[in-house]
Formats: sequence, C-alpha cells, structure tokens
Amino acid sequence: MSFDHAVAMFHHQADACAELGSPLSAALLRRAAGDLAAGGPCAAAIAGHEDAPGPTAVALRLLGAVHALVLSGRAPDLAAHYPDAGGRFDPADPDAPWPAFRAAVAAHLPFVREWLTRPPQTNEVGRANLLLTGLAWAQHQLAAPSTPSGPAAFPLPVRLYELGSSAGLNLLAEQFRCASEGFSYGPPDSPVVLADAWRGEPPAWLRDAPLQRVADRRGCDPTPIDPRSAEGALALRAYLWADQLPRSQRLNGALALAARTPAPVEAVGAAAFLRGVGTAPGALTVVWHSVMRQYVPAEEWRCAAGELDRLAAASTPSAPFLHLAFEPRRVGDGHRFLLTARLAAGPTTTLAEAVPHGLPAWTPAPDDPALRRSN
Repeated sequence: MSFDHAVAMFHHQADACAELGSPLSAALLRRAAGDLAAGGPCAAAIAGHEDAPGPTAVALRLLGAVHALVLSGRAPDLAAHYPDAGGRFDPADPDAPWPAFRAAVAAHLPFVREWLTRPPQTNEVGRANLLLTGLAWAQHQLAAPSTPSGPAAFPLPVRLYELGSSAGLNLLAEQFRCASEGFSYGPPDSPVVLADAWRGEPPAWLRDAPLQRVADRRGCDPTPIDPRSAEGALALRAYLWADQLPRSQRLNGALALAARTPAPVEAVGAAAFLRGVGTAPGALTVVWHSVMRQYVPAEEWRCAAGELDRLAAASTPSAPFLHLAFEPRRVGDGHRFLLTARLAAGPTTTLAEAVPHGLPAWTPAPDDPALRRSN
C-alpha cells in the first residue's frame, strides 16, 4: 500500500493552510504527512482513502476529526495547544502539538475513520460579505431612474436560494454586519460582525445601500448539516482551523441566529433544486453560491446552468432574477476568488475579489486581467 499520493496532498494542503493564515494546521499536516510515509497512526486513519483525489480533502477531514475530539473534551492534552479550546499555539515552536495530535489519532482510531467519511463543510460565514455586496449592487441597478417602476419601489424584498448551502448560515446574511475602516453596513446589534470587510474603499453602491429584507430563504446541499443540533454545530466548529479565533466567533454568532431564524436546506443537488425555483412579481429572486462549483460533477453543473439560463430569461423589471457567484477562476498562472453577478439576461459582471474565506474583499482595478472575460 503506497501513501505517496496522500503525502503529496497533505503537503499541498499544509501549504494552503499556511498561506491562508493557519500555522497550526500547516504544522500538523506537515508532520502528519511524515507519519503517513512512516506507516504511523495517521496512515491507519486514512487507509482506504490514500488515493482519493485532491478535492476530497482527506487532509482537512483528518484535521476536522481530531479537532472534534478536542472540542468534545476527548483530547485534553491536545486542547492545551488549540486556541479555540483555551490553549496556546506558539508559531516559534510549531511541532509542540504534534505528539498529542498523533496520540489522539491512535487512541480514537474508529472515531477518526468514521469522521473521514464526511465531506469538509465549514459553511464559511465570511463569504456573506460578497453576497451582501452583490445584493446591494443589484438593488442599486434596479432602482436606477430608468427603471419603469421607479426608485420608490426599491429595495425589493429578496427571495434567496443558495446552492451548496451546507448548514444554510449564509442564508441569514442580511442579519450580519460588515465593518471596515470608515465603513459599516448591516444591523448594528448583529452577533455576527464581518470585520475588515474591505481593503481600501468599498464600492459606492454599498456605502449607500439600504438594509436588505429577505422574504424567503432556502438552500440545497447533497449532505446538509443541521446547525441547530449539537452534532451539526460540532461538525461546523471542527472544520474551522483552531488558531483562527475570529472565524470561530463569527460562526458562534451565526449559530445563535440560526437558532431563531429558519433557513431550510434540502438534501438535493443543484439542478434538481433549481427546477423548483421561479421568479415572483414584486421580489428580487437570487440564486447564490460560493466556492462549491469544483465539487459538482460536470453533467450536474451543465443542468444547473441550464436552469439558471431559464431563470434569467424569465426575469422582468417587476420580477427580476439575479445570479451571484463567489468562485475561484484561473487568471494567468493562478486562481483568484471573484464575485460575479448576472442580473436578468444581461452580461456577467465581476464586482469584487476576496480571499477564499471572504474577508477582506476589494474592487479590482479597471485594467485588471480578471475583468477581461466573464464566467
């Protein structure tokens, strides 16, 4: 049995964790890669998954499994190194948590192996920053003086439908507050504050935007999580990186909102879900998704794209449709995470760019190569 592929995937994911600001996760995955090569407990944990393709994210599944052990009190020695469990991680001594991590995997092997059957689902709340930006843009476009119904009719109530919703937390986006230097948007008493929302000036339409009103919210996901259950909340917390406390705080606030605001998520694929969506007079119908397209089989997405085209063609000034996507796109030699919007049957417009977790976002320069083509 060869673990060469898995070792390479673990190193690749470690590099990504380091780039995205989680030195603890990066350090653990690098040591875990060595443990795979040596046939240690981590090799026993992922046996049967060693040849899984990169998007399966076996490395993140292993991190999540052990994090769940920490958060549920079953790995107290490792908890001493996990900041979100009250511990401390010193980047100057990155290998300090490794012995306790390895011991936790060995001591709880059946639990870890069962957890590896779960797809990683962070339901990253920071990405709502892009959703709110897109909603504000669309309302601004629809309220233009040339709109037949006139500015007084706006903002329209929003019917929000999300693809790949996980636990549906971003369906609650209008209840979040965005903030950055000299700028804030959203309810001032929100338990979810998306701090450092913008790098530089936010778009003008966002500064003047009215608060959104969501009249209907629904999502879909092949394996939805119930955020109101103890098991669901643990899964969401476990897939966050333990040394990124602001993400944990945002998640805790979103879970509090989810406890009092229903946001149903159906266990169906994107295309089947969209077949049940239509436009409605007097409301802005929105389909939104973020960092999920790479997990959707090509044929499934082809069918979903056809449904999106159907909705765009059905859009009218009194019953408009908006498609918002925050997805990676290859630009030059790398991938960039771009917010695109298509209002009615119009062109797809790139509105903003952000880091993968959504915070901060920024406006691309007019001559940016990412603006030269649409999705």
